[in-house]
Amino acid sequence: MITKFSLMFLVATVTIFSCTKEGTSKPSYNFKKAPKEGLAAKIGDIEITHKELTQGIENEIYEEEKKIFDIKMSRMKALVLEKLMKNDPNKKGLTNDQYMEKYIAKNVKVSKSEIDNFVKEKQIPKERLNPQIMERIKEFLLTDKKRVAVDDWIAKKTKKSGIDVFIDKPRRPSYDVEVGSAPQTNKDAKVTIVEFSDFQCPYCSKASETVNELKKKYGKKINVVFKQYPLPFHNQAKIAANAALCAHEQKAELFWKMHDAMFGDQSKLSESDLVATAKKIGVKEGDFKKCMESKKYFAQIEKDIEQGKKLNVKSTPTFFVNGKLVTGAQPVEVFSELIDEDL
Repeated sequence: MITKFSLMFLVATVTIFSCTKEGTSKPSYNFKKAPKEGLAAKIGDIEITHKELTQGIENEIYEEEKKIFDIKMSRMKALVLEKLMKNDPNKKGLTNDQYMEKYIAKNVKVSKSEIDNFVKEKQIPKERLNPQIMERIKEFLLTDKKRVAVDDWIAKKTKKSGIDVFIDKPRRPSYDVEVGSAPQTNKDAKVTIVEFSDFQCPYCSKASETVNELKKKYGKKINVVFKQYPLPFHNQAKIAANAALCAHEQKAELFWKMHDAMFGDQSKLSESDLVATAKKIGVKEGDFKKCMESKKYFAQIEKDIEQGKKLNVKSTPTFFVNGKLVTGAQPVEVFSELIDEDL
């Protein structure tokens, strides 16, 4: 069976090899205005719509459009800074760098304790901490602080008027995601975050910390839904998913306790470790063991995986914030922007 992906690969391969042969004929692609809305291509009476064209590659298109948008916004911010400095009477006779140091970043300093905290947070081994590395860390922290100082300065300068931007912002792909019987925190919330995740995935563990921050920040305003998406090369992920659902069977809050415990220590995902963890969080051990031994929720896990595939989930963690797709362990700010829009 030829899949959509293999067809795309075949066309790309033919195109590559056709460039290396002389005299090879190619299709004639005529770029023109569409005769009707929503039409992407036409071959005689055969039509290809924009919906057909983008189906299954929505996120790839969004990611590429976002790269272009980010490049434009980075240039926009640099121009905003340059023009605001130029309009300031204090700029006269000063270079941009001199003005920056005198008026914008004059109080920016990096303390030894900040450097030490960075080293500790990034877990940099002591044997690597030579003078050159320490200087690079200091420069990195200084640059980051200067960026914050620039943002603060621009914010003050534009407080009354704001900055009107006339660049189209790319729209995240949006999907209709069915919650079903998956564990959730607050079904009556206005914003629902559906997460497809894997208990053995290190990025999912990192993302779980972000989700917990969101729970603290928004409380009952958000509903967090957890879908099981154990990856085939994580040999303990599926039994861990089953363990979480076995805990959920007894009490909803036990699922989240099991969730936090497994993400908190991903070295303890063997069946015996999972039983020990479940016992610690307060499950009924006998019922939990029976549930584990029978692999009771394997069928539900497979349904979650199939649902994820239909929703274009290609890696973990993958989130849907009121249907809007967010891939990877993104910072809190990415989620907050989407949540705040809907609230």
